[in-house]
Amino acid sequence: MQIFASRKTSLALTTAVALLGGALLSGCASDDPGAGGSTGGGSTAAGQKGKTVLRIGVFGAFGLKEAGLFDQYMKENPDVTIEQNSIERNENYYPQLLNHLTSGSGLSDIQAVEINNIAEITATQSAKLMDLGKVAGVQKDAFLPWKWAQGTSKDGKTVGLGTDVGPMGMCYRKDLFAKAGLPTDREAVGKLWAGDWRKYIEAGKQYKAKAPDGTKFLDSASGLMAAVTGGSEKRYYDTDGKVIYKSNPVVKEAWDIAAEAAGAGLTAKHQQFQKGWDQGFANGQFATVSCPPWMLGYIQDKAGDAGKGKWDVAAAPKPSNWGGAFLTVPEAGKNKEAAAKLAAWLTAPKQQAKFFAERGSFPSAQAAYDMPEVSGAKHAYFNNAPIGTIFSTAAKGVPVQILGPKDLVIAQNLADIGMLQVDQKGRSSEEGWNAAVKAIDNALDQ
Repeated sequence: MQIFASRKTSLALTTAVALLGGALLSGCASDDPGAGGSTGGGSTAAGQKGKTVLRIGVFGAFGLKEAGLFDQYMKENPDVTIEQNSIERNENYYPQLLNHLTSGSGLSDIQAVEINNIAEITATQSAKLMDLGKVAGVQKDAFLPWKWAQGTSKDGKTVGLGTDVGPMGMCYRKDLFAKAGLPTDREAVGKLWAGDWRKYIEAGKQYKAKAPDGTKFLDSASGLMAAVTGGSEKRYYDTDGKVIYKSNPVVKEAWDIAAEAAGAGLTAKHQQFQKGWDQGFANGQFATVSCPPWMLGYIQDKAGDAGKGKWDVAAAPKPSNWGGAFLTVPEAGKNKEAAAKLAAWLTAPKQQAKFFAERGSFPSAQAAYDMPEVSGAKHAYFNNAPIGTIFSTAAKGVPVQILGPKDLVIAQNLADIGMLQVDQKGRSSEEGWNAAVKAIDNALDQ
């Protein structure tokens, strides 16, 4: 799995998200990790005569069903039956969705869209989707401004309602920090690098000076680069849809920071979501990793019981985002009004708070941040870190970000073709950059 893929595209991450939900100290219940559901087939279901059947198409174990939200809605609306159709991986799900939108057939009443695809959806498919911003009960101000903007087309049509976001924190090993002579209190740790990713590198150099044997400051240069670019308004495209990553100083700064970390010997040279990275958690090979809420469960899973109480969460140098998804309602649906009502309900603050409590999916509705499920959320594995507060603060600071249709292609090649060579093979920063640009140009057919 690539480091820029959504946290919903991997079964391993699905399990990790379930672990996060189970570890919250806000009264969370355990849930069945299976995706389940069926494809549906008509306006009524066998044995459910007279009921409206609403089909929801998702990728992976998306979590809404597993959190109990479908059952709750059907209990409150006994005239509705919800059926889920889940395709395991988004790279298989999304091309099918585009084909169905083009043909106007084969669509579910509600279709999920992953953050890496939402720019293409709003730019090319908005005419085939309902304007959910006009649905009763949907309040623009309840959502994070940048999340609402991501689901809205240039002509102001909001076709996607956000289900969740991935605001960044910094997960760190308290025991390794102590051995290296660095502070261990999460607020003091956050102050080490507050406001500047280069301060994070300086902290890494302090760590290296007294680093425990066999350890590095951070996991990977590519992961650092992603965290830096995830907090910028402009990354790979400008407001006119032009590819600008080659000349964008923000991308160059992120590249230089990551390359500096690699060149200074601060990284454990891992590629995220590969076996070596997983073993790095288990063996305590690195002291920090940039982490959105959904990654906490992944760390817990890979570090195991031996890591409990050793990990903690501090604020990242700057607000950043990694992950998230949306719900859309196709105009071609047979039950689009009922589907829009359900989509509005599923993404309302109260339901998003429950979604977080049960599954660890952090709310895109900022109105949920004062609810006890979020504001009081702590994580037992991470020294009872107040993750609700930490990630809420980060989410509110993320800028409205310009997304492009090939963001994922550009990001993956910068990471896996370019920065990985610098980090693992000792190539120069210039050599890595040139290799990445060549691969991106070929991929974009420029």
